[in-house]
Amino acid sequence: MKGKYAVGVIGCGSISKIYFETLRRFSHVEVVACADINSQASRARAEEFSIPKCCSPEELLADGQIDAVVNLTIPQAHVGVDIATLEAGKHVFSEKPLALNLEEARRVSRLAAERNLRLGCAPDTVLGAGIQTCRKLVDDGAIGKPLVFVANMLCGGHETWHPNPEFYYQPGGGPLFDMGPYYLHALINLLGPVKSLVASATACYAERIITSQPKYGSRIKVEVPTHLIAILEFHSGVVGTLTVSFDVKSPHNNPRIEIYGETGSLSVPDPNGFGGRVLLGPAGQDQWNEIALSHPYFEESRGLGLIDLLDALKTGRPHRANDIIALHAVEIMQAIHESAHEGRRITLTTSCERPLPMSSEPREW
Repeated sequence: MKGKYAVGVIGCGSISKIYFETLRRFSHVEVVACADINSQASRARAEEFSIPKCCSPEELLADGQIDAVVNLTIPQAHVGVDIATLEAGKHVFSEKPLALNLEEARRVSRLAAERNLRLGCAPDTVLGAGIQTCRKLVDDGAIGKPLVFVANMLCGGHETWHPNPEFYYQPGGGPLFDMGPYYLHALINLLGPVKSLVASATACYAERIITSQPKYGSRIKVEVPTHLIAILEFHSGVVGTLTVSFDVKSPHNNPRIEIYGETGSLSVPDPNGFGGRVLLGPAGQDQWNEIALSHPYFEESRGLGLIDLLDALKTGRPHRANDIIALHAVEIMQAIHESAHEGRRITLTTSCERPLPMSSEPREW
């Protein structure tokens, strides 16, 4: 497809809608095919977004005109679809997490390198205005040297709204592998890689009752920890706590992410979004000051990571939402579970570079 990148989407569930909406905003990208093991779901998305080809995942991967694939399958399927895509000679951008364990994450990352193909991984919310404004403030020294942080993802679980919430409470699920990547990728963008950690975990409820449709009243056996607390030590020397929970069913006032530096504090907006309020608290003051967003993409833009990946192909630069960061995040999450289970501190074996900051210009593609 001359002048455009042809993209296929595998996985047409709830999250796919915003990807289709984002990708059609960019004139140099065209979604030419979509697929799902549920053919009804893929047909619905094809009709909704005027996608010319609706087919099986196997047919999509066999299509020689497709340059890159967006993998929006459930987490348990990410590695298999990513490997099949890379073996078909196509670049891939996967929903988070990259894998459910470090061994599988290394396997898919290694294959991408061997095939000289790009492998990207969500979350790409870190490319949005909220996190990028915070990144600029940290880099510009607005809080001095970062010293400590707190990060909290606290909610009551997904069975109240998700139509098929069972997998959130099965091995590979839980709040850490589901929501943890948003917080870890944001912290890595702001503070760099993690050196070591120690953690504790529990599950406050043995079962969950679905209150969403169409499975209202069904019960789910909880097979994974649903409240985890980790103390993370970064290579930069920053130390802080990360708490992720599906067990907080009532209101709370804990910040999502706050970073405390030598000369001030930074309140980071929800890393599961692209915009949000950025607050700065200089030392010696007793109140926060709201900072105007310095970067574009404050609206919902999932799929931006693929756009950045395709642009990086043209210049040869590293793409920002890359597999090396995602692999490091997988090891952090695996290590949190292992540390909580074994009662010991774990030193990580992987690392990564902070990605390039985004431009403050509206477009750079």
